[in-house]
Amino acid sequence: MKLIKNIQSTAKKVLEDEANSILKIVPLIDSEFESCVNHLLSSRGRLVITGIGKSAIIAQKIVATLNSTGTPSLFMHAADAIHGDLGMIQQGDNVMCISRSGDTPEIKILVPLIKRTGTKLIAMVSNPSSYLGKNADFILHALAEREADSLNLAPTISTTVALALGDALAVCLIECRGFNSKDFAKYHPGGALGKKLYLKVSDIYPNHELPTVKENSTVKEAIIEISSKRLGATAVLKENQELAGIITDGDVRRMLNQHDNFAGLTAKHIMTINPKSISPDDYAVEALRIMQEKNITQLVVVQDNKPLGFVHLHDLLKEGLV
Repeated sequence: MKLIKNIQSTAKKVLEDEANSILKIVPLIDSEFESCVNHLLSSRGRLVITGIGKSAIIAQKIVATLNSTGTPSLFMHAADAIHGDLGMIQQGDNVMCISRSGDTPEIKILVPLIKRTGTKLIAMVSNPSSYLGKNADFILHALAEREADSLNLAPTISTTVALALGDALAVCLIECRGFNSKDFAKYHPGGALGKKLYLKVSDIYPNHELPTVKENSTVKEAIIEISSKRLGATAVLKENQELAGIITDGDVRRMLNQHDNFAGLTAKHIMTINPKSISPDDYAVEALRIMQEKNITQLVVVQDNKPLGFVHLHDLLKEGLV
């Protein structure tokens, strides 16, 4: 096994070469790129993305990004396309072909077949003068002068450039469509990311019984209520059932430090007035933000000055938001 004298310098050079290669394609974003974006925006069909080898892997990533951000897309392997998968292209679809050289045998077979379907062909190619470039309706110039390895063989810079250009295309489509976080949540319902975008406080607090005491309730009654509901707090209610305050475990500990005899104390004496609260319509991630900011573990859920329940940090942990 050949040892590299300076592994760090080699790694840094690869990253610098790839970063510089991305910067080189910035001036190549022109009116044709803009026309391609506008065409995709006006198209009712899907964007079928194809490629072979490492370009096929990049194509799959771009497809995933587009699908998750509102542009219906699908992947078609270039080799499989000429053996039956070409049938996945429907009327109104567009096809984007990713190839560094644009002159591989598979591309030269596939391009005429795609053109025969009448669909618009987008070329993401390093060489616009290639067979693919000359036959494309739109060219996304993914210039890659060489690869990052010393042999100039392994797809490295070319795939990085193609991936970055695909991201640029996706973000332009996002911005033009006015795609927002609510739209994003529709396509990402699972996992912590999706929950941050759609999970509301109203989805959580009904899982717990609301602990309550009256302002004139005894401290013992308040402690029993806190313990029985196991939320570390209880709401304190006025006569009209509106929120007067809350009593937390911390309030009970402070009371014990300040009073040797608490027989004459009521909930009103030890409660925290104007506690931090949240609306049932707020997103759960906002509850988490408040808890972290105020260093607390629960929030009372309030609507029209009346407590509905509590959301606890453990609830957010259980949902995977933390």
